[in-house]
Amino acid sequence: MSEGSGLRYGWTTGACATASTAAAYTALLTGTFPDPVEILLPKGHRPAFALARERLGDGFATAGVVKDAGDDPDVTHGALVSVTVRPAEPGAGVVFRAGAGVGTITKPGLPLPVGEPAINPVPRQLMSDVVAKVAAEHGGSGDVVVEVSVDGGEELARRTWNPRLGILGGLSILGTTGVVVPYSCSAWIDSIRRGVDVARAAGIEHVAGCTGSTSEKVVTELHDLPGEALLDMGDFAGAVLKYLRRHPVPRLTVAGGIGKISKLADGHLDLHSKRSQVNFALLAAIARDAGADPDLTTRIRGANTALEALQLCTAANLPLGDLIADRARQFCLETLRGAPIAVDVVVIDRAGTIVGRAGA
Repeated sequence: MSEGSGLRYGWTTGACATASTAAAYTALLTGTFPDPVEILLPKGHRPAFALARERLGDGFATAGVVKDAGDDPDVTHGALVSVTVRPAEPGAGVVFRAGAGVGTITKPGLPLPVGEPAINPVPRQLMSDVVAKVAAEHGGSGDVVVEVSVDGGEELARRTWNPRLGILGGLSILGTTGVVVPYSCSAWIDSIRRGVDVARAAGIEHVAGCTGSTSEKVVTELHDLPGEALLDMGDFAGAVLKYLRRHPVPRLTVAGGIGKISKLADGHLDLHSKRSQVNFALLAAIARDAGADPDLTTRIRGANTALEALQLCTAANLPLGDLIADRARQFCLETLRGAPIAVDVVVIDRAGTIVGRAGA
């Protein structure tokens, strides 16, 4: 349990695949599946996993565990992660294969070469380590083919960034610690970073961080951007800006609804409603500085939503959308700390109409 929130931690797909590997290889060498099977994770955790799948055949063993993501709203929570282990050629070491529901890398820029199964480096190391451990305990050579599969993984992957990143055919096997921290959104933030990497590797010079599908559609039409240029930023403006600060591209468009961009204009890098709120006093001050009379200023301060504040200003011929976009753009440039990136900001309403722009 998390001491701060009381929420329950979970285990990554990489941890589940490691446990399945340990159980399958043990069964291949001994004829018996350990159940539960305990593994050691990078930060010293020693979780034990109950097996949900066991199959022992001529020259192979398969074991599977059901992923428990704890209290995190993880798309792979409840998925069955299985590993089939077979002997490999002498001296081959551990050879990884993508089974059903696990994707394959098809674009450069990711931490694995094109053509490799989408099993990330840390899970590969964890699985290699348990293969070595089991081989030492039971007299194996450690030369094995490890095939990872996820039941329903291809369908689940459609709800992730994988297709856009060029990971086709299923999910990625992820995790750097093996532990899922509830609501840390680490997978989303990692996908943003990988999106930047793929765009840079493809030579794309203009990327867009969008808060949702509507702003993404608007920016695509506005700038004629390819899919690889679109970063599903969601609420994580800070993840986009901080990673681009270290890995710059020539141009960045930030696009979103008036409410979220108002938060960015107020200096928030996390735009989620639980972690930042629209500052109506700031919107009133912006309007006042642009010429709003005291009555309008008071009405903006008492508005229910940023969209209502925008509508009040539009009726008074005050370009609040442009002013918010400009202030948000300045904050983006401050966060980028001089990185050589040209920034423009696009603000939309709920219908996808552009109601503010800056830096275009």
